[in-house]
Amino acid sequence: MELYQLTAEQLSAMLAKKECSSEELTRSVLKRIEQKDGEIGAYLTVCGEEALKKAAEVDAKRAAGEQLHPLAGIPVGIKDNICTRGIRTTCASRMLENFVPPYDAFVMEKLHQADAVILGKLNMDEFAMGSSTENSYFQKTKNPFDLDRVPGGSSGGSAAAVSAGEAVLTLGSDTGGSIRQPASFCGVVGLKPTYSAVSRYGLVAFASSLDQIGPMGRSVKDTAMMFQAICGRDPHDATSAVHDYPDYTANWNTDVKGLRIGLPKEYFGDGISAEVRESVMKMAEELKNRGAELVEVSLPSTDYALAAYYIIACAEASSNLARYDGVRYGYRTKEFANLTEMYEKSRSEGFGAEVKRRIMLGTYVLSSGYYDAYYKKAKFTQIRIQEEFAKAFDSCDLLLTPTVPETSFRIGENIDDQIKMYMNDILTVTVNIAGLPGISVPCGFDGKGLPIGAQLIGPKFSEGTLFRCAAGWEEICGGFDLSRTLA
Repeated sequence: MELYQLTAEQLSAMLAKKECSSEELTRSVLKRIEQKDGEIGAYLTVCGEEALKKAAEVDAKRAAGEQLHPLAGIPVGIKDNICTRGIRTTCASRMLENFVPPYDAFVMEKLHQADAVILGKLNMDEFAMGSSTENSYFQKTKNPFDLDRVPGGSSGGSAAAVSAGEAVLTLGSDTGGSIRQPASFCGVVGLKPTYSAVSRYGLVAFASSLDQIGPMGRSVKDTAMMFQAICGRDPHDATSAVHDYPDYTANWNTDVKGLRIGLPKEYFGDGISAEVRESVMKMAEELKNRGAELVEVSLPSTDYALAAYYIIACAEASSNLARYDGVRYGYRTKEFANLTEMYEKSRSEGFGAEVKRRIMLGTYVLSSGYYDAYYKKAKFTQIRIQEEFAKAFDSCDLLLTPTVPETSFRIGENIDDQIKMYMNDILTVTVNIAGLPGISVPCGFDGKGLPIGAQLIGPKFSEGTLFRCAAGWEEICGGFDLSRTLA
């Protein structure tokens, strides 16, 4: 078995025992990128020389007997909306095509402190707006299980890289499901942490009250290791929580006995494919057989969540993206007669169709005469959804749902049908609206051999419980099968 095929947990142990070096591991992953990324298209920027230099530094520290972080020497890929000092950060947009940040995001500082090896920047939907990674200005990323299908989005590059062995771990961002949905499509594990658990400093903003950086990996423990490294209070981010985070991997617990698992009936109704529903229900029964208790709960405002989400998210995007005007940084049109025309042409030429669509929608719902009719009602709906989750957690410890209504669709299949594309987020947006943690884990395959994902949702700062249940399921099913993509 090649080094790139192993989990972060396995590789961390091998590095600690000096059974392999970080340089050997990094070369293995870089070789895999060279072999596979021409057909996958996960990376926008590969930092091969820098990665090997960092790997050699880590090996030198280990040889000198230094005490190192579990992630030291592990090759990691970064979504291209997370600022990386000295490395191009484009948000997969023409608007930021040549932007090189002069500073690191908080999560990058944490990864550097852990001595992780940074491989490069991963493709995404432009400014994190999309569910298929088809909205990138540069290229389309493909699903490693079927190259005719999408990897999901907006963190499609992050999911595809882990699934194809082009990174051991990756970071993505999740505004309405953008970690969990591609994790489901690509058969990997993806965590959307509690809002405020991971600093947003250095994350290029889409919707500031919903955005959250999170990890993706090949196993639950890998994902927990990455989350452990990046969570914590950051004085640069006013929304970053003061919280005592436990060592999630120290006392690893996979016993689901006694866990009360809620099954919200609204998440298993019309629109969910039979294969997805059956696979998630089979997972529920297996957990019950291991001692978990299944509880039926109701979240009646779920039907309104998608509409509320797109109103809130687009309103915030309209405000956040106003800074891209061709003046201070970013794309500027070549020819213009006056300042107003420069603004108009720079934004028209610099943004793609989906970004412009959401800016226009957001501007509309915030405009005079429509604010009360749309935005204010969406915020009231947000409060109602938060209250319903709180009530549900009175009777259960966590919730189990499908991650996405269906498995991965073909490239180009939904690109002209915005409603169908937005419906991919119907089971994930509520988690962001309520600021809760959610994790997607593989729970089977459909008749075409495409991965199916199950979503576990918990109260705020219940990541430990989510890891426990997800790892328990991983133990039951014998681990998540990526053999088709890692061949």
